Amino acid sequence: MSLIPSFFGGRKSNIFDPFSLDLWDPFPISTNAPSSAREVSAFANAKIDWKETPEAHVFKVDVPGIKKEEVKVEVEEGRILQISGERSREQEEKTDQWHRMERSSGKFLRRFRLPENTKTGEIKAAMENGVLTVTVPKEEEKKKSEVKAIDISG
Repeated sequence: MSLIPSFFGGRKSNIFDPFSLDLWDPFPISTNAPSSAREVSAFANAKIDWKETPEAHVFKVDVPGIKKEEVKVEVEEGRILQISGERSREQEEKTDQWHRMERSSGKFLRRFRLPENTKTGEIKAAMENGVLTVTVPKEEEKKKSEVKAIDISG
């Protein structure tokens, strides 16, 4: 059950996740958007998992049936990770009779604002078995200096 009313587009949200773009998406696609944005939103439901490990932020994107040449991974404006691509619709022959067409086709585009502690120049991406894995390394945390107690004389 969502704690946020459906006026946020009816999407599930997690108010406790500071990286959740379902709630804090700085790049929403509105219904009044131009047709190119609506085309993107048609397949924008590419499912993405984002986890943070001590060494990196790891994104896993389900893109079954898409070749790695059809997917783009880019960093915009320094810290915005953009993952996009397109799944083409199967060619229809005039003699074909379709009984069901459930697989989605079209463009997808997802954007994520990366935290400041990421090394955007060292991002790696790999595709295996229909899953794109994007690894964004984190900068090493600066060690906190030890607190040393000073005796007060006098």
